[in-house]
Amino acid sequence: MTDDTGARTTSATPQTASGHDPTAAPPRAGRTEWIGLAVLALPAMLLTMDMTVLHLAVPQLTADLAPSATQLLWITDIYGFLIAGFLVPMGVLGDRIGRRRLLLIGAAAFLVASLLAAYSPTAELLVASRALLGVAGATLMPSTLALIRNMFHDRAQRTLAISLWMMSFMVGGAIGPLVGGALLEHFWWGSVFLVGVPVMLLLLAAGPRLLPEYKDPAPGRVDLASAALLVVAILVTVYGVKELAFHGASTGAVVATLVGAGLVAGFVRRQRRSSTPMLDLTLFSRASFSASLGLVAFSTFAMMGFNLFIAQYLQLVAGLSPLTAGLWTLPGTVAGIVGALSAAAAVRRIRPAFVMATGLAVSTGGFGLFLLADAAAGLPLVVAGSVVAFVGLSPVGVLGTDLVLSTAPPERAGAASAISETGNELGGALGLAVLGSIGSAVYRDRMTDAAPALGDVPPAASETLGAAGAVAADLGGEQGALLLDTAREAFTTGLHVAAATCAVLVVVLAVVALVTLRAVPAGGGAGEH
Repeated sequence: MTDDTGARTTSATPQTASGHDPTAAPPRAGRTEWIGLAVLALPAMLLTMDMTVLHLAVPQLTADLAPSATQLLWITDIYGFLIAGFLVPMGVLGDRIGRRRLLLIGAAAFLVASLLAAYSPTAELLVASRALLGVAGATLMPSTLALIRNMFHDRAQRTLAISLWMMSFMVGGAIGPLVGGALLEHFWWGSVFLVGVPVMLLLLAAGPRLLPEYKDPAPGRVDLASAALLVVAILVTVYGVKELAFHGASTGAVVATLVGAGLVAGFVRRQRRSSTPMLDLTLFSRASFSASLGLVAFSTFAMMGFNLFIAQYLQLVAGLSPLTAGLWTLPGTVAGIVGALSAAAAVRRIRPAFVMATGLAVSTGGFGLFLLADAAAGLPLVVAGSVVAFVGLSPVGVLGTDLVLSTAPPERAGAASAISETGNELGGALGLAVLGSIGSAVYRDRMTDAAPALGDVPPAASETLGAAGAVAADLGGEQGALLLDTAREAFTTGLHVAAATCAVLVVVLAVVALVTLRAVPAGGGAGEH
């Protein structure tokens, strides 16, 4: 049927989410759905671009707006922070008011916030604009993924659609620095935010005609207290984890993480006692849902956590410029895209557990290549390692996300997609925290051991490779060269330990995939298990 805009509208019935006979073959998507997928992929690509382009604009906006150190921190961090905090509440809201409606509301808000950010005359307004961008972004991510669940009922088509959707995130992350750099060479710092304006205008124009509406026909009452509790719980938890990632196990970081965990436990208790819970906790009792969620989160843990080492190696060890380093990350991005599309094809004939386990085994070889890289001439091995590791990890993201969506009832697809995205956020933050801490500990230990041979060197050189580079430049001569070589060797040793940790982790994930998902049949990776 159609709504008042003429677009197709889908509603859940006791029979099936799509209203089709459950014994019949699921309907296959046509041209309208695939064009709609292209429309959905654009905001997904934009979200990751917006997470990267701002860092390039920081020098220019700092000179123009003169923000304080605290304001600059909020300008750079508040966007991703609020996306993580509002994902689940916005996913649940989309289930209640309609996923297309929420998507279009979010697109309009994102457009307005992009304009406000681009033309912000003060640091305070830029912080507020970035905050609005984060909340609007949290409406876009679960809505796009949940709509894919409604548009593609055929298992194989849905898996391919999810792989293409995930590809848009990879592409956005890869081209973000390149697009941002090109804009900043010719325009002012605010131009990096205007990229979102035409994308959101296209979404607002095409969305009502190409995208179906869908919402839970019996959503129950709105529990505002639970929604507020969940937002605070996730925000505090993400804050604590990110503080652990970048500042170590400080008192504030540990307290925030523990308080966040306590708030999450309080939310869970409230949901269990509620007659109309905001979040259906029975989803977690389904093996496919919980196992897939964990596999996706921990594969993101490995990928995001190790990306930090790759970026530092390319610039601080290999000595490449930021732009050249960015170009050397493109082979890994392309490999991730190839892995995702290959998984979508393979799962038509092979059980998802075996496809995931095979990919994870391949990624182990990639982390093994990192173990062979040295500080003097390891660039080819680091690039090759990223290609092999990411081509193996990407099938887990595609098939795991597909299983999370497919296992959840259609009327809960918005919440399920938001939970999946939140798991990704937390997995990435934990990867940065744990692997970063491991690398830092190894670096400090090696630098401490080498201290007698280095002579009188400022203590900062033993904290980070970047600081050691600055100190070495100040010292100059043989002592500076020795310090820099020693620091690069110490960092590379930390990279080796982190790579070995990831190799062990992905082996464990492969076993988990084989044990917990072995009953899920081939045919697209979906299943009600």
